[in-house]
Amino acid sequence: MATLAPPRPKNYDDTFFKPISLWLTTTDHKLIGIMYMTTGMLAFVIGGVFALVMRVQLSQPNEKVIDASTYNQLVSAHGTTMIFFFATIFMTGVANYFVPLMIGARDMAFPRLNLLGFWLLPFSIIAYFIGFFVPGGALSAGWTGYPPLTEKAFSTSLGTDLWAFSLIIWALSGIMASTNFLTTVVALRAPGMTLTRMPLFVWAQISTSVLLLAVGAPLAGGLVMLELDRQFGTNFFTTQGRPVLYQHLFWFFGHPEVYIMILPGFGIISEIIPVFARKPIFGYASMVAALFGILFLSVAVWAHHMFTVGMNVYVETFFMVMTMLIAVPTGIKFFNWIATAWGGSIDFQLPMKFAFGFMATFLIGGITGIYLSSVPVDTQLHQSYYVVAHLHYVLFGGTVMTIFAGVYYWFPKITGRMLNKTLGEWHFWTVFLGFNGTFLVMHTLGLEGMPRRIVTYPGGFGEEGWGATNTFITLTSFFVAISVLIFLYNLVISWKRGEVAGDDPWGGNTLEWATTSPPPPYNFERVPPVRSHMPLRDLRAEGRIGQGEATKQTVEAPAAGT
Repeated sequence: MATLAPPRPKNYDDTFFKPISLWLTTTDHKLIGIMYMTTGMLAFVIGGVFALVMRVQLSQPNEKVIDASTYNQLVSAHGTTMIFFFATIFMTGVANYFVPLMIGARDMAFPRLNLLGFWLLPFSIIAYFIGFFVPGGALSAGWTGYPPLTEKAFSTSLGTDLWAFSLIIWALSGIMASTNFLTTVVALRAPGMTLTRMPLFVWAQISTSVLLLAVGAPLAGGLVMLELDRQFGTNFFTTQGRPVLYQHLFWFFGHPEVYIMILPGFGIISEIIPVFARKPIFGYASMVAALFGILFLSVAVWAHHMFTVGMNVYVETFFMVMTMLIAVPTGIKFFNWIATAWGGSIDFQLPMKFAFGFMATFLIGGITGIYLSSVPVDTQLHQSYYVVAHLHYVLFGGTVMTIFAGVYYWFPKITGRMLNKTLGEWHFWTVFLGFNGTFLVMHTLGLEGMPRRIVTYPGGFGEEGWGATNTFITLTSFFVAISVLIFLYNLVISWKRGEVAGDDPWGGNTLEWATTSPPPPYNFERVPPVRSHMPLRDLRAEGRIGQGEATKQTVEAPAAGT
């Protein structure tokens, strides 16, 4: 189908290769989305390099590749970069690009605020990384920045202040973006697109935006109080005050942040599986309900990160039950995805492979999370590598795999070109095998008692020692690095020389496939009629367009208010 597609638009080069001054000042949501995604991908590479250095350090007992201070800074930098500067930023870019297209809008509701929200992020990232070049170095208290490790008495480095300042800016950017997304969806939907006809990715972004609005301010407030302690001698979180209060404020943000990263990924998977199974999504209403179930429950589970601080047993029991309960809406989504694929005419293109890869890896992360929700189990495993393995199965499996799936799915729409399939196959298998080889085995280190955040370890622990396991983990982690290099190379060569995709190479269901690839600055000349959450599938069923064809802007739009 793709080989018979029409050539890309003549203004293709004008769409991407614009003067730098235009990129700096554009209010086009698509260009801003590309800048978000580019920034996030650069952060992903930097955070990955940090991880590889740490893995080399831990590959053998008594290794001395880096000193303890540098190692602790890299632990903090890896977590901060991946969680704040990669996953959330990249997902915001995907939503920036596709939410207006999916609802039939011309742009975001507040284009200038959209641009401001993006440009806060480079300042946030630069502020944090300056910390590596100041006396004392960057933050070395983990990505969470717990007091008393961040008390002035324990950490006089300006790098700690730069970290707090950086995340305050990051939170302001997220609040701006969330307000813009919610206003856009409420006010700018195409005629006929009622709430029950919105794509599931849009619903996922709504729930993400509501969540970030709810928890972004507590994060910023907690960091402001931390800085008041450090700069003006207050005692909010010092050893003379309530250091555990900081943990409550941080994790009230920190656990919902996991879902802020993952919910857009759920939306991506919910768009991909119906397209490549050639079936409507199973249980549309229950999928929307599950998103909001996750939203509300995620703000009632934060203290399961704090089972070892000595909370009241009744409080611990409440958070244990809530943590187990949050598996229910996630399980509903899994059953619905499986039911959608079951009996379908599945086309195992690369987006579908990554969707199934996500389901396999995230399921492991979810199951290990159920174990850790138990207070006695978490008390034993909390400070071990079991938690590191669980966290990466949730975040890499739930975010990175869905990002890869989304890139392979929407790259033709953004560029008008297909990604190279052979390189994509190599990418999938190297990342899938490398990731599972790295983190599945890491659970055993935790069960054997290896603590996390240690710079090195002596040999001879356990029956066979930790050295052999860590060597294997380090080797397989380089498979993940190789997979990312393959992916980046594929992006670069396919952007200019990839196979011409046409406007709708997959036979998509939603409105973004009804316009040209790449879309024009105004998105749509005419918006196709919207009678369900799958308007293009409806048009194919009516025989008004063929498989793999877009509407070419010729279908009359419905009257306003229909």
